Amino acid sequence: MNKHELNLATIPFEAIKTGNKNVESRLYDEKRKLINLGDEIEFTNKETGEKLKVKVIGLHRYNSFKEMFFSMNPHKFGHSSSEWLLNQISEFYTEEQQKEFGVIGIEFILI
Repeated sequence: MNKHELNLATIPFEAIKTGNKNVESRLYDEKRKLINLGDEIEFTNKETGEKLKVKVIGLHRYNSFKEMFFSMNPHKFGHSSSEWLLNQISEFYTEEQQKEFGVIGIEFILI
């Protein structure tokens, strides 16, 4: 089992903390390729420094965030709208990055 660290803004961090979010979406870059089932992730709220630990229970690979958000239940990502999720993620990742790396949904449980 490996341990990983990821930073989050307050809103997604709180959604994980309250159990309203159990999948984190990221590019499938070199850092995320190291994540395996059973690994632990420590999420840090980048505004407050608060930390949460989770255990990885699923890894969902897609070619794009659009494909992922419209294939999976948006509630898993902490929101009711796939369109909203896609709009938000476009502020962080370009279509070119998605084509280069692909994307991953990291499913987890709080520990």
